[in-house]
Amino acid sequence: MKRYFLISVLVLSAVTAASATAAQGRAAVTTEQVAAAITGTGMSVLPEQVTLLSDVVAKSDSPALNVLSIEPWGDHRMRVRMECASEQECLPFYVSVHLAPKNGAVSAAKLPVQTPDANWRGSRDPNSFAVRAGSRAILLIDRGHVHIRLSVVCLENGAAGQKIRVESKDPHQTFVAEVDDSGVLRGSL
Repeated sequence: MKRYFLISVLVLSAVTAASATAAQGRAAVTTEQVAAAITGTGMSVLPEQVTLLSDVVAKSDSPALNVLSIEPWGDHRMRVRMECASEQECLPFYVSVHLAPKNGAVSAAKLPVQTPDANWRGSRDPNSFAVRAGSRAILLIDRGHVHIRLSVVCLENGAAGQKIRVESKDPHQTFVAEVDDSGVLRGSL
């Protein structure tokens, strides 16, 4: 029994020392920092709506964060893939954003869901979107004598003329589609 106790103490000491060594010079990324980065893309988010899906640490106290993608993730939630602006600062990570915050301060109707796009060519007004992230749409692919019609889920908001990412339901494949004036999505082979 004494031997088991000594082994347990040694293992616990080693784990504690290893985690303390790994955490030296690292700062935890906070929900406030994540919410600020997401809000910077045009999607209003409060820190209370953000859930870190893992422990995220960075080399500095206030790293510059980039939003890579925002996609629907269950009922009233979005999954956001993020990274530090500098690859040496932190590893990429995911967070969950609840569209209806726990304190009820912001309603889901006030939260435009938008994925940042380096080639943004439209208004950031949420009412100007022809399709919204998470909504279902039809993707038409035409080439010569081939005409394909797919049921897809939009991964990004899109205005007429904008190219967005969409995903087919079965099998899960991602496509780039252009939003037509009527909200129809058009793709190519």
